[in-house]
Amino acid sequence: MVNIVMNSLFIPSYNLYRTLKTVCPRVRFAPSPTGYLHLGGLRTAVYNYLFAKSRGGVFILRIEDTDQTRKVPGSVEALVKDLNWAGLEYDEGPGKDSQYGPYIQSERLNIYKDHIDKLLNNGSAYHCFCTERRLNILRRDAVKLQRVPKYDNRCRHLTPEEVKEKIKSGIPYCIRFKLTSDIQYYQDMVFGNIAYDVSLNEGDPVLIKGDGYPTYHFANVVDDHLMRVSHVLRGVEWQISTTKHLLIYRAFGWTPPEFGHLPLIVNSDGTKLSKRQSDVKVEDYRNNGILPLALVNYITLSGGGFDHVIGEGVRLKTMEELTEEFQIERISSHPSRLNPDLLEECNRLEIKRQLQDHKLSEQLIDNLQELIKTTYPEHNLNVSKEHIRNILIWATSRITRIEELVSTKFAFMWILPTIDKIEIDNSLLEKLVQNLEKIENFEEDSLKNHLRNFSEENDVKFPALMKMLRSVLSGLKEGPGVAEMMHLLGKNQSLERIKAVMR
Repeated sequence: MVNIVMNSLFIPSYNLYRTLKTVCPRVRFAPSPTGYLHLGGLRTAVYNYLFAKSRGGVFILRIEDTDQTRKVPGSVEALVKDLNWAGLEYDEGPGKDSQYGPYIQSERLNIYKDHIDKLLNNGSAYHCFCTERRLNILRRDAVKLQRVPKYDNRCRHLTPEEVKEKIKSGIPYCIRFKLTSDIQYYQDMVFGNIAYDVSLNEGDPVLIKGDGYPTYHFANVVDDHLMRVSHVLRGVEWQISTTKHLLIYRAFGWTPPEFGHLPLIVNSDGTKLSKRQSDVKVEDYRNNGILPLALVNYITLSGGGFDHVIGEGVRLKTMEELTEEFQIERISSHPSRLNPDLLEECNRLEIKRQLQDHKLSEQLIDNLQELIKTTYPEHNLNVSKEHIRNILIWATSRITRIEELVSTKFAFMWILPTIDKIEIDNSLLEKLVQNLEKIENFEEDSLKNHLRNFSEENDVKFPALMKMLRSVLSGLKEGPGVAEMMHLLGKNQSLERIKAVMR
């Protein structure tokens, strides 16, 4: 279905406009500063970023703070921090103003005032003086009669003289948009053809509130037009509102952008994500050891946008690869089901990838080194960079987060263990130390054979020797194999720990 609104108004220039915006699209991520960045918001930002960068376009950050009652101090800074952490650096936005700024809506009030006057003058908008009490009565009565609660458009019929008199009398007012009852069509980039008559379920919507601030619908349209946004990718909850926005575009005589709506993100069982859950905030993922590229891959694996090779398994993609391979037509229109196991695997693969990159591996080692020192502040630590690197390489198939390496299970790799009361055979350990000091190859397989031979030569049961050594080396009753632990600790550390328990 062609976009009737566009073609009916802009036939002469639309083909040129479409060519320009396809070559160099301008997209925006427009969160409200009402708290933290949640997973759904990050998903929207990721797909906007990939869409822009895959086409050599511009990624804009716009802060939609027209609802001042919900604004949370510090949330803008937190949003920017989360976006930067995720690798989504914006081209235009707060702190990066250009000819299309400012990018915070509360700083654009004069712009909205100028544009609402245009709609008032051309008869597309009107002053509404209805009180909150009257609106509440309308809602209550509609519910009683089992009708759709909506404004009855009463003030639309006031004469210009009546409007002037009410304004002169100081009666509070808002400004509403005159909805028309024609069906609006558009081609959704994700869902396909969408047609909806918004007037069936809504009364005339408010454009400017009583406090002088614009509503989302008005500011959104004005800003997208003035910032030359060519494509709008946003959550599916705004899909029905898009037909209302198309009417506002038409009232101004503007060409609308193209629209694509992203489906809901849901839990693996299909239930809706809750903001009360600890797995919704991007900040929580960061604090819990999830690496940024792992989280971005997790989102894209759940929502589509890429060709998937059957049998390939999970393949972690860099931001450059994601950008190169992104295809908006491959985004699924079905709800994105999150699989927590997939996130853990993505994080494991990202740890492995970083270890193969010199610069990233140094940062990873520094982070783990600091984590060990913070976790065990009062211990003599075995935290040389070489030792940490070896442990990380060994651990890539065993852990999904580096925080696991400072747990009790792996503490022996950094600190001297606390040893339970066990039988220590000093003479046997002394022979073992002398024996081990002569070994040059301290690799796992070689050590395993050597320890088995030692037990046979000294007439001691191999399991009993292993149990004693495990306790001496790690203080654990179970865990990695003894030879594996000795290889990880290294020759000097292993011998020191054995000597330390000899009486």
